[in-house]
Amino acid sequence: MTFKELNLKDDILSAIEELGYEQPMPVQEKAIPFMLEQTADLVALAQTGTGKTAAFGLPVLNMIDADRKQVQALVLAPTRELCIQISNDLKGYSKNMRGMRIVPVYGGEDIRTQLRQLDTAPQIIVATPGRLIDLIERGKIELGAIDFLVLDEADEMLNMGFKEDIETILERTPATRRTMLFSATMPKEISMIARRYMKNFEEITVGTKNSGAENVEHIYYVSQAKQRYLVLKRIVDLNPDIYGIVFCRTRQETKEVADHLMHDGYNADALHGDLSQAQRDTVMQKFRIRNIQLLVATDVAARGLDVSDLTHVINYNLPDDVEIYTHRSGRTGRANKKGVSVSIIHSKEKFKIKDIERMLRKTFEQQQIPNGLEVCKKQLFFMIDRMQNVEVNEEQILPYIPQIMKQLEGLSKEEILKRFVSLEFNRFLEYYKDAEDLNYHERSERGERGMRTERGDRPERGERPSKSGNRIRLKMNIGEREGIDPKRFLGIINEVTGDKSISIGAIEVTNKFTFFDVFSDQVEKVVTAFAGETDYQVSEAKGSKSFEGSKPEYRTRSNSGESRSGGYRGSSDRGGDRSVRPAMSSTGGDKPWRGRERSDDRDSRRPTSSGSSDRRSGGYRKR
Repeated sequence: MTFKELNLKDDILSAIEELGYEQPMPVQEKAIPFMLEQTADLVALAQTGTGKTAAFGLPVLNMIDADRKQVQALVLAPTRELCIQISNDLKGYSKNMRGMRIVPVYGGEDIRTQLRQLDTAPQIIVATPGRLIDLIERGKIELGAIDFLVLDEADEMLNMGFKEDIETILERTPATRRTMLFSATMPKEISMIARRYMKNFEEITVGTKNSGAENVEHIYYVSQAKQRYLVLKRIVDLNPDIYGIVFCRTRQETKEVADHLMHDGYNADALHGDLSQAQRDTVMQKFRIRNIQLLVATDVAARGLDVSDLTHVINYNLPDDVEIYTHRSGRTGRANKKGVSVSIIHSKEKFKIKDIERMLRKTFEQQQIPNGLEVCKKQLFFMIDRMQNVEVNEEQILPYIPQIMKQLEGLSKEEILKRFVSLEFNRFLEYYKDAEDLNYHERSERGERGMRTERGDRPERGERPSKSGNRIRLKMNIGEREGIDPKRFLGIINEVTGDKSISIGAIEVTNKFTFFDVFSDQVEKVVTAFAGETDYQVSEAKGSKSFEGSKPEYRTRSNSGESRSGGYRGSSDRGGDRSVRPAMSSTGGDKPWRGRERSDDRDSRRPTSSGSSDRRSGGYRKR
């Protein structure tokens, strides 16, 4: 079937043809003829990214009178981003329809701008519930004459607590309207709204009700909970061209995971509720243009995001609700493309996987967490593929070819290849040399597998256990009233000690003091280093126990920027970085195979560490 067979107006057909639309997707093929030929309401169940906007947008545009200067259709969406996306899509479909006006209204933008846009009544309003009610109460929007009401991502709106707002809006609309409800899942609340506010509705289902996208592969890895971050890095390293979202439970966990990924050299950033709208827009723009490969987000912050071509969704934690898992996994595998939904679980969460399998009627594959050799092999051949497909600018490099050929004339082709691979890959191989097995083993819980550090972990590559496993709690005479937080405190430790071997344990910042753990055989180094300081006084916190293990461990780096594990050595353009790397990445050291250049477009919302001049702005450039 083609769009021409759907009896759409010529000006709509010409617009979608210019946009490259040829054949309708399954939900469009079912919904468009129904809306044009029937009079009943519609409940359409289809995954996000399956073409739902065109499924309701094209028939609504086809039935609206562009000469009638009155609001005739209302589209409700859960988030600002989706509201803007729907509005832009509808404007694209209607670009050849003379006199058609579409106005989006949403929170997070100056309401005065939207009030001005509504001075001339549009035919279609796309709105988030809260801002719409505000404008209705101001007398700026009147819904008494609308003919069509669309609830897009209805289950998301209910999850976000918009049930009362939706009912308020529905009560302001005429009983004669036609209602279209689009949803990825069909929870009880959706059924209730359909029964209460819709008449003689028809239900259309594309795929299986409450199921995940058909093109998504579902896999999971089992490890110890404390190694979750290391597993995340392995997954990312095994997929060098990854473009995905990492879902966390809380905004604090989101911040921590994103910060650790960026510290370790990944193109990542966070999306959470503490960001301003401007910061959120900046992060999302970078992600859409792939300046960011990994977006770390909470479910709430990621709702309504419309990003195409995601290769992976990674569940850093499994959600409690199967429907949330469905939404997460449905963000990849769109438009008939393949996607992967990855879950990192510990042994006691296997029952959750079984529950999700049963609800989605899909089989999840448990895979072994890749070892260092597997990761190195994948990265090496990815690099070779990039070399094969690189665009050669002969005009620019031609003047240098004779000198290059002269320098390399004594080397065979095989020798040149060996040296090229070694130049690019030696540090990568060193990083994963003797990398530990992160897979969960029953015996590992009882400490029977290999040597353990004082934290119960087998030492990662480049990390040696302390001669003394005991920690001593020290205190410093600065705290929150001086603006101290863990990052700033670690910067002070780096600044004063300049000793890369000192391992700082858990940190607790109070109003007047900062308490921290240090191995007993390193206490003297710390106290001696601070003995000559006038602003900082360090002493043992008498009568208190070490709170080892309650927070991540931190490891200092030397002034040269070289980590204990032999990672990246900072050069002069890094400003003499003496920053501290959280041991959430207990492998230590920077990612030696990732570019360290930073761009200047990163917003300045992140706190900087004392003595670290390269963190002021600039996110990592796209590789």
